[in-house]
Amino acid sequence: MITLETLEKWLNEPAETERLEFKEAKQQYDTTKLLRYCVALANEGGGYLVLGVTDKLPRRVVGSQAFLSPTDLNDIKSRIVDKLRFRVDATELLHPDGRVLVFEVPTRPVGQPLPLEGAYLMRTGEDLIPMTPDVLKRIFAEDKQDWFCQPARSDASPDDVIALLDSQTYFELLKIPYPTTRDAVLERLQSQHLIQQTAHAWIITNLAAILLAKKLDAFSPALARKAPRVVIYEGIDKLQTHDDKTVNKGYAVGFDGLVDFIYSAAPQNRFIEEVVREEVKMFPKQALRELIANALVHQDFLATGTSVMFEMYSDRIEISNPGIPPIKVERFIDEYRSRNEQLADLMRRFGICEEKGSGIDKVVKAVEKFQLPAPDFRVGDTRTTAVLFAYQDFADMSKKDRIRACYQHCCLLYVNNQRMSNQTLRERFCLSEKKTRQL
Repeated sequence: MITLETLEKWLNEPAETERLEFKEAKQQYDTTKLLRYCVALANEGGGYLVLGVTDKLPRRVVGSQAFLSPTDLNDIKSRIVDKLRFRVDATELLHPDGRVLVFEVPTRPVGQPLPLEGAYLMRTGEDLIPMTPDVLKRIFAEDKQDWFCQPARSDASPDDVIALLDSQTYFELLKIPYPTTRDAVLERLQSQHLIQQTAHAWIITNLAAILLAKKLDAFSPALARKAPRVVIYEGIDKLQTHDDKTVNKGYAVGFDGLVDFIYSAAPQNRFIEEVVREEVKMFPKQALRELIANALVHQDFLATGTSVMFEMYSDRIEISNPGIPPIKVERFIDEYRSRNEQLADLMRRFGICEEKGSGIDKVVKAVEKFQLPAPDFRVGDTRTTAVLFAYQDFADMSKKDRIRACYQHCCLLYVNNQRMSNQTLRERFCLSEKKTRQL
């Protein structure tokens, strides 16, 4: 919130910064100039255009009559949206020395400079000029920068690396002996691009932290927000929470514990089949394991303020991750594409993920063996969700549930070079030949 106290702080700045631009604009301010400065500020990361203040030191308030009436102010804000395609907030401050008008300009999207009439503008001194080729190249490369290579800790000592990362589990997962010296441990981690050595310290990458952290919140709040969260509800809705747990370990070192916790928390369910009659958990462990791994591996790590979620109800579990899948949900069974191939490769080498494209096959196969309703894969505006359901009798399944199960059954047989038939479908739903007409 911009207040008079904020203004006083700005007035005392030794010089205009990348985020501050002062203009006297005593009587008026040219609309074209305003649009150009809004674009330039947005291209430089966002900032404030302050009217009614001198730009030379000692900086003082002179008052501005620009866009004085509420109608004029609303009109210029609407024009900015129409012309620039982003919204700029405007705040009027009644300073003892006159009215000050502050336009708050948001930053541009990552990897996308904003043009005005074909020009990508930036500020240099008192002028606005087209962006230079090197600046444009740097901006266009932003969204291609690998999140996993970025530093989670850039000033770590050798002891810090060992203290922050569970290197013991790393070697156990790879089934190789633990080195006898600390330097050998560091050398191995460096060879896998998990850490990098500089002249004075070690860099621990995001990839190393997200996989091997003993505690994710020991790195940064941003990494702590990547910790998976498990919420267990009492019934079929969110009204009453039984348990709420955040798993603060790296994905690889904490994976088995996460799977065991979710599996043990699942209610008991009567699994009915001709041969086996016993009390088992509501969901097959292999299906849970594959979906948990998929949610961790395929999430969008550039999404902020959100994490992988496991929400268990009395009749289902919903497993969701930030991001929209690069392929359609209808092709989950027979196609594979990961936005995080580096992470997926290491998780496969750790024995956590299956080979490419086989994970969802195993989910569907396990669900069919337990004769549960087919899993449902849903794509929202910002998240992808997989839902496993508790056992239902065929007669209680909705038409939508039956169609989804039939489609997945057909896909599963297809990828195994087999064909669906009336018999295989009856076996999938555990129906006798007499009940063929129900299909």
